[in-house]
Order: sequence, then C-alpha cells, then structure tokens
Amino acid sequence: MSENFFAMMSRMKYIERWALMRNSYAENISEHSLETAMLAHALAVIGNRRLGKHYDAEKAALIAIYHDSTEIITGDMPTPVKYCNRRLQGAFKEVEEHAARQLLAMIPEDLREDYESIFFAKEGEEDVWKLVKAADKLSALIKCIEEAKAGNTEFTSAKESIGNALMSMNLEEVRIFRDTFMAGYYKTLDELQRRDNESSYKD
Repeated sequence: MSENFFAMMSRMKYIERWALMRNSYAENISEHSLETAMLAHALAVIGNRRLGKHYDAEKAALIAIYHDSTEIITGDMPTPVKYCNRRLQGAFKEVEEHAARQLLAMIPEDLREDYESIFFAKEGEEDVWKLVKAADKLSALIKCIEEAKAGNTEFTSAKESIGNALMSMNLEEVRIFRDTFMAGYYKTLDELQRRDNESSYKD
C-alpha cells in the first residue's frame, strides 16, 4: 500500500512565508524549518552546556523540522490575521490540529507512534517545545535582518515586534545565543571569514 506522508512533506518547499510583505527574496517553509531546526538544536545545546539543563537537543531539532508542516494543508496564515483576536486564534489552532492529524494519518499505523510526539507535545516536553517556539522567532528575526541588509524597510516593524516577543519569553538560552551569534548576521561574507572582525551585536 502506498502512503503519502513524505510526498506531502516534500511540498513544504512550495509554501511561501511573509505573503503580505514585499520580500527581497522569497522564503519557503522548507528553508525556514531547516533554519529553525538548527536554531532549536543550538538553544538546547546552550541550555545543556551552559545552564545545566537536560534538554533532548535532537528531539528539539526534529520537532522544529516539522513545526510548520501543517501549512502544507492550511497555507501560511499571516500573523496579523492569525492573532487578531482570541476567537480567531482558537479557531485556527483547531484547524492546525486537524491538519496535523490528517498528516499523521498518512503514516503507516505501525510507525505512527514515533511521529505523534513530533506533532503534539507530550507531558514533560513543554520546555523543548518552548525552545522550538523561540527558535521559530529567531528565524523570523534573522529574516528581518537579512531584508534590512538588502535595503528593504518593509520588515522594520516586524523586526521590532519579533525582538520584543523574544525578550518576553525570558529564555536565558536566547540571550546567550543573541550575545554570541547574532552579530554574524550583520556581516558580509568576507567579514564572516575574517576571525579578526569581532563587531558586537546591538539590537
């Protein structure tokens, strides 16, 4: 019997983000998910190595890989619409959950259990899911920085609101990542390759 799960996953590359905004370059959810996975893994490693936490870094990365996969079915709902009021936000969460269950149903039953905790948080894994949410916002912040570097002012307000949302999460892992790595996103390729260029990140 043919199953369609991974064929559906391959369609993430067709779903573009930031649909309501003028982009210097398009970003699809496949690209965004890879970056979010790397960032979630990094936040977990930072937490484990520097803060004495016990995150499952690989699980964080795996959750992040699939975190927007429901948008294959729902599309990328613009943030101003998705969060305009609690009633609509609640309704959209139901739509996302239904889409996630549709995707899970495409996996053979004997394999499904291994994927369920990637789509739905298990008890005791709330901290890992919070890291993924922070990584998602970090990826969005990086997009804003890259657009600003390209001379596009369309993302100026988004950059400020996303930065504020990250701060409100009160995650020390995020602060350490920003202090350690964010300056690099403002550099050119030549600057990235020069170890003597140590410009500090200020946002």
